[in-house]
Amino acid sequence: MNLLEITTQTWITVGIVAGIFAGTALLIGILILVVGKVFKVNVDEKIESILNNLAGANCGGCGCSGCSGFANKLANGGAELSDCHVTSPEKKAEIAKLLGIEIKDEEPTVAVVHCNGGIENCADKFEYKGNPTCAANASLLGGNKACSFACLGCGDCKAVCPENAISVDGRLAKVDPDRCISCGACISTCPKGIIDRIPSSAPVYVACSSKCRGKDVMNVCKVGCIACGICAKSCPHGAITMQDNLPVIDYTKCTGCLTCVEKCPRHIIISRKVVAEETPVETV
Repeated sequence: MNLLEITTQTWITVGIVAGIFAGTALLIGILILVVGKVFKVNVDEKIESILNNLAGANCGGCGCSGCSGFANKLANGGAELSDCHVTSPEKKAEIAKLLGIEIKDEEPTVAVVHCNGGIENCADKFEYKGNPTCAANASLLGGNKACSFACLGCGDCKAVCPENAISVDGRLAKVDPDRCISCGACISTCPKGIIDRIPSSAPVYVACSSKCRGKDVMNVCKVGCIACGICAKSCPHGAITMQDNLPVIDYTKCTGCLTCVEKCPRHIIISRKVVAEETPVETV
């Protein structure tokens, strides 16, 4: 075989290889186009519009992993607009129009910790030395506090707060009402279930969650409610009733006279004005 034949054969081989590569590339390109068309995800414009009107906090307080998940649920009827406590009333009105629903006027709310125990007031039943989280603490015999309803003070609520509105002092969590956006992240995180929302205009709140009898409370906590009922009897507006050994405040009747604050022998009904003044402000 002479040089010309060898050269010709080489170029034929190169051409075949190049043709195989070109054909393979063309086939892959066609497959990509076909798969893209078959499995194309059509973005729902309504979901996008809802998402654009949400606050975008991605706090998880609504029970979804983020605002996009909440927008999806809203569009498909799997959630209520009232589940979001962060989006402004104006933006909620826009979302309601998109969903074709009517919304009721919602009074702004703020989170509070229904406990006033901590290191100084509530005894420990054992010394906890494990993972420094409330969830881990609570998983061991319900937590190390002698009161089964007490704040464990490890700061899980503080860790998830997107606004840095929670401080922990003396193993007791407190909410700064001026920073709280009422997203609910702390509420869903607290393993003891002692954080809740109250109206932003509420003058007072009950800083105890114990449903135990007075004698049992006194054995473990210096400031826990003893279910004496003095607050309910003293309220001039009938705004307080006793339920499960705890005072329950009807904020539609409460005028902020603070009679209950003055009369409570255990000082577990607290003026929110005092809390706002005493809560330390932490910078990010």
